[in-house]
Amino acid sequence: MSAAVSILPAPQLAALNDAYRKAVARRRLRTLFVVVACFAALFVAALGAEVNLRTFIEKIGNFGSYFDRIFTLEAGTRVWTDVNEWFWGWKKWLSLLGETVLISYVGTLIGAVLAFGLNFLAAENTAPSAPLRFAVRRFMEFCRTVPDIVFALIFVIAFGLGPMAGVLAIAIHCVGALGKLYGEIVENIDMKPVEGIRSTGAGWVDCMRFAVLPQVAAGFASYTLLRFEINVRGASVMGFVGAGGIGQELVVAVRKFYYSDVSAILLMIIVAVFIIDIGTGWLRGRLFGKEARS
Repeated sequence: MSAAVSILPAPQLAALNDAYRKAVARRRLRTLFVVVACFAALFVAALGAEVNLRTFIEKIGNFGSYFDRIFTLEAGTRVWTDVNEWFWGWKKWLSLLGETVLISYVGTLIGAVLAFGLNFLAAENTAPSAPLRFAVRRFMEFCRTVPDIVFALIFVIAFGLGPMAGVLAIAIHCVGALGKLYGEIVENIDMKPVEGIRSTGAGWVDCMRFAVLPQVAAGFASYTLLRFEINVRGASVMGFVGAGGIGQELVVAVRKFYYSDVSAILLMIIVAVFIIDIGTGWLRGRLFGKEARS
């Protein structure tokens, strides 16, 4: 059975084609305008930040020469020709790297627990009252707005050098970052189970426990593992201000121009982050399926 295809009259078809071309032209004009506006904003921002393209081109060689130095031993040979000399302090560095991972782990755990408790008070659909929601949101904004390295510097001044400052800094920053992510997950849940449990006379805590938590537990765990991976890198940098971990050894090597030590420590940090990235990705996949792994 053949199907008939209707053909519009030529004038009507021409009018439709003309309207289509005009619509495409308007869309292209808007796209061009957005691109030009973005480049103009980039140019203005570069002027405000004193970005000098000529200086960048002239000094780019120093960047390459520094990498050449950090991959050269004091004897003048490449680091990979004498691995024992390159990683002479691997036991000490590995211990400090383990300290960095532990700082990140403890800080992430504390921050995740606090964020877990606060996010239900900050989400629009679960907060008991508007003033409480406003106060909790402002607190979490403060926690994530101040850089964690600034918190680390403050805690180093307060409690002295060591891992405690790094743990506290990561924990506070995690409260803001994870609290925001947790709250967004809660605000997108299905409210029908909450209404059903509430209709039985259950209180606010019971509604959170039996209606909200089962819907958000997987997302909470996935974001927490991802944040742990991010915090390992952050904990490495916090050592620059004396907050413990491998960062303290790295900044000493940089300041004293121990070039080969810099490359060895950086390589250990990179490998550790790779392993944690792969491990947390595998764990998310095992817990929540392929979608969490992608």
